[in-house]
Amino acid sequence: MHERTVRVHTAAGIVEGFTRNGVNRWRSIPYARPPLGALRFRAPQPARAWSGVRHCHGFGSCAPQQRRYTLLGVGKYQPTSEDCLTLNVVTPESVGAQPLPVMVFIHGGGYILGSSATPLYDGAALARRGCVYVSVNYRLGALGCLDLSSLSTPDVTIDGNLFLRDLVLALQWVRDNIAAFGGDPDNVTIFGESAGAHITATLLAVPAAAGLFTRAIAESPASGMTRPGETAAEFATRFAELLGARRQDAAQALMQASPQQLVDTQHRLLDQGMKDRLGAFPIGPVFGDDVLPADPVEAMRRGHAHRVPLIVGTNAEEGRLFTRFLRMLPTNQSMVEELLADAEPAARERITAAYPDYPASSACIQLGGDFAFGSAAWQIAEAHGAHAPTYLYRYDYAPRTLRWSGLGATHATELFAVFDIYRTRFGALLTAAADRGAALRVSNQVQRRWRSFSHTGVPGDDWPAYTAQDRAVMVFDSRCRVEFDPHPHRRMAWEGFSLAR
Repeated sequence: MHERTVRVHTAAGIVEGFTRNGVNRWRSIPYARPPLGALRFRAPQPARAWSGVRHCHGFGSCAPQQRRYTLLGVGKYQPTSEDCLTLNVVTPESVGAQPLPVMVFIHGGGYILGSSATPLYDGAALARRGCVYVSVNYRLGALGCLDLSSLSTPDVTIDGNLFLRDLVLALQWVRDNIAAFGGDPDNVTIFGESAGAHITATLLAVPAAAGLFTRAIAESPASGMTRPGETAAEFATRFAELLGARRQDAAQALMQASPQQLVDTQHRLLDQGMKDRLGAFPIGPVFGDDVLPADPVEAMRRGHAHRVPLIVGTNAEEGRLFTRFLRMLPTNQSMVEELLADAEPAARERITAAYPDYPASSACIQLGGDFAFGSAAWQIAEAHGAHAPTYLYRYDYAPRTLRWSGLGATHATELFAVFDIYRTRFGALLTAAADRGAALRVSNQVQRRWRSFSHTGVPGDDWPAYTAQDRAVMVFDSRCRVEFDPHPHRRMAWEGFSLAR
């Protein structure tokens, strides 16, 4: 395998990457100073300049999280460290005279896990089709996505929404440096999946992100992941208690705890929340500060969000993944009853009536998927679509192997199409049952539309924008088609529903 090195001058110094399989890659370029020591829980600072050449051939660490989530291959785990604020760049081997659109990927993982080094997010296939691909790490869990700012003292300042600040700094790095890699800093599409999609939608309402991106794609954003400052403060107090610190000593205890202690404590907080039905999920964006003044969907509704073209959508069977792994969604009758226990009787009746076979297992799984993801996509499309071009999709395709396994077109399976996994060895295994042609057709469709959107802001002439009049939805399947308001009862059932108390 012939490899050669490639060097680029960035604002902070020279970075060396390598060329392989028709693309240039740079891994783990720092975009911020390591948030260590006194910088823990503080807004990120731009990376310091270095002299000489920085070798960016391999991945560094990902954000602290449970080890089982850092698997990169058979028996191979990525190291974790607070020194994780890096990004990766992939470009076509030969970049023409015209600067290329930039696509910046924000990984998912429920705000507690994930890494830009995950093989699935490699991005070479996207780069080969004509873009500069960037994937980013951000601080996770208690060290980045749990707002502990209410525990600040005169001696210890703790900043809020650290992960959003991280990503704004990463986007500023892209603006300042990407031209040297052949990218167009004035044509940046941010896209993400799951929590990454939720972050993508949230960045639309972050004032500091204005002008740093021109379009956005949110694949399966989750609902119920934002909270006001008061709720965040309650969770912060609980977190300090679980860490074994008194309120007045909490800030000091947070600075002294090891990353592992903080990760373990955050999981206990999550477990406690599941048991006590606390309503809001404790980890994720907090609104009401300078970083995020308003709830993102509310900001969209009022026309205060950045009015950039948006693609948003979900997968047909989101909930099925959560019947097997990460059992955090209501996917059976007892969990659904618990979810709806505090709802008004009329709302409870309206929601269950929208799933005619309820309480059959398939209806519960559909309901859980809509509660967590469908409702968010519908709300975002309605709110943003009133002020900026918005395109809604539903991803229905699943090869027989996924259908036989009972997963179907579940959460995250659209990533196989987006990242062209069906053309890899792993993809060949997934399509062993004579589905290869259909899988490649769907992949080509999704990639062609994402690429067209990244170039022009329109994902194809045959995909109408979402409006309150006709609610067009592009359905990705072995035959793609447009449907208009396909599930009005399910869409309307969740209007106004909230877990927050």
